[in-house]
Amino acid sequence: MCNLYTTKKSVDEVSSWFRKLQMPLHFPEGIPNLQPKDIAITDPGPIVRAATGDTATYELVIRRWSWPGPGGKPVFNFRSEGREFSNGRGLIVADGFYEFTAPMDAKQKRKRRWLFSAPDEGLIGIAGLWRKHEQVGEAFTMLTCEPGPDVAPYHDRQVAVLTPDQWRDWLDPAVDVRGMIRPLAPGSLRVNPA
Repeated sequence: MCNLYTTKKSVDEVSSWFRKLQMPLHFPEGIPNLQPKDIAITDPGPIVRAATGDTATYELVIRRWSWPGPGGKPVFNFRSEGREFSNGRGLIVADGFYEFTAPMDAKQKRKRRWLFSAPDEGLIGIAGLWRKHEQVGEAFTMLTCEPGPDVAPYHDRQVAVLTPDQWRDWLDPAVDVRGMIRPLAPGSLRVNPA
């Protein structure tokens, strides 16, 4: 499962993407200083969500990736199959996500790392959920689904990547999104060794 992703775009670049979709962003906690970095489990990362009480207003906030599960292990990925997400939807903005495979040489101990990104080097929106947790405050998790043809050779699951035309509907709790989370078509993601 995805346990590392990357962000490279500035807040101005992210805002520009959302403006093109007629989804201008607001910054209720101030404009964050997004720096290019890899984000690991428990790190803070940017998410976009509908403002409380106003599904036509979108806010970008920085939140922790994962909340503690019942046994204390972090809930960083969440299976989407058979579930209906009527509240707490968020969009995790990223430039790409990583998957790991066994090394080609059995003598090597480190796994091979693969970066999945948009073919046009655009912004990726990953379907997520956010919630308030008594120990860590607000945190988010990534939804997962069956892998599409771009990911299947590397992993048996993938994070649920939404196309930009789906972002508005995903963030609107009134929209039924049960059919939205599915594998992407072939060629939707570029794969490079990282």
